[in-house]
Amino acid sequence: MFPEEFIKRISTQKYLDADGLLGALREESPVSIRINKLKWDSEPENAEAVPWCSSAYYLASRPSFTLDPLYHAGCYYPQEASGMFIEQVIKQLVDTSGYLKVLDLCGAPGGKSAHISSLIGSESLLVSNEVIRQRSAILAENITRWGVSNTVVTRNDPSVFSRLPGFFDLILVDAPCSGEGMFRDRIAVDEWSPGNTLLCAERQRRILADVWPALKTGGILIYSTCTFNPGENEENVLWLTGQEEAESISLDISGFDGITAISSGGIQAYGFHPGKIKGEGLFISVLRKTGKADGRINAAGKRYRDEIRHPDRGIAERWSGFNTENLLRRGEDIYFFPGRPSDFSLVDSYLTVILPGTRICSARRKGYIPAHELALSAGLKAESFPSADLDLKQALVWLRKEIPEGIEAPAGWFTASFRGVRLGFGNNIGNRVNNYYPVMQRIRMSIPDDPEKLIIKWADN
Repeated sequence: MFPEEFIKRISTQKYLDADGLLGALREESPVSIRINKLKWDSEPENAEAVPWCSSAYYLASRPSFTLDPLYHAGCYYPQEASGMFIEQVIKQLVDTSGYLKVLDLCGAPGGKSAHISSLIGSESLLVSNEVIRQRSAILAENITRWGVSNTVVTRNDPSVFSRLPGFFDLILVDAPCSGEGMFRDRIAVDEWSPGNTLLCAERQRRILADVWPALKTGGILIYSTCTFNPGENEENVLWLTGQEEAESISLDISGFDGITAISSGGIQAYGFHPGKIKGEGLFISVLRKTGKADGRINAAGKRYRDEIRHPDRGIAERWSGFNTENLLRRGEDIYFFPGRPSDFSLVDSYLTVILPGTRICSARRKGYIPAHELALSAGLKAESFPSADLDLKQALVWLRKEIPEGIEAPAGWFTASFRGVRLGFGNNIGNRVNNYYPVMQRIRMSIPDDPEKLIIKWADN
């Protein structure tokens, strides 16, 4: 089932239990979710808490996420449990009470970015980046669904971030890798080769070298992969500390059984190995930048207030709780952008921004149309729009971008909701109801007779 070269190598890694690891990789992957406390405050039934994440649970079985309106509303995110350890790194090393500028360099599909956005506070600025166009669109969709409104999505090669020397307080590099930690998936096994591990290691070093200048002196860089290969893991961290002025930082893992401490040449790292932990394979190491700043940023001169009209500001104040000093226009669309205006201006000037924040509305000749992103955002003033409450089957029809039978829609603009959580906007114009759910996000699956049997059961059901 597994490549012979892989088996031979892991047998030489003293901190790995090769037999136990191989046995665990033949088993099914654990299913875990992380709950969005801004939207949902219930626990799944018959679930086990993920020990290193305060809002995550292992599920007893895999539900249908597609048929669950709460998933589409951003109440939870299905995420592999090992990657949720990012919460411990931030809690132990980062003061989240103040304003932070954070970069998730390889952000797609968005699980770690959404997690970080919940940890750093709504007033901070998270830049979530993905260089591949199709994956960046998925990233933007998942960030929108989560709805924290402190995140900008960009699409840039890592080398572009050198234009922002010393800008970020925290950088996460969850690097593309050979994927050995995901060997429960046959695709990951089939794509593996010794040559590919070497190519991955070379690419990871380029990524680290490219992004390092963007970290401020005293800032934190988190490096992680989902592989067990030392050439992509500890050897790359050692290489970086040999190239740059950096110190390795130890973490307290005493409260978590099964995590393996890895020491190599003076650097500290941590391994999450199936068979010892309940999750997929993960490597993580943390560095603090000790050298001087890498130059200065040439100030950008964009002024967004000049683009905003008085009615735009008025509708933003009526429909949202956003700071109207942080508004911008992109054609007809009006956005709230996160962070300090001077910081956002730099990001917007030097990077390719595909999602500048939370879209509030579109300005049309006949008036303003509220944006789907606003419906899912924590920044929406709930009292601005009446709600049409849907049962499960009605909600699934709505998510198919259809009009459910029996809907009791208030006149004018309203939010379609399920169990008190918003799914999107509709408009009752009298002779018909229009569903404004995004066409590209609609579900295509047929609705079964008993969808409630296929979705998560909650403690308050």
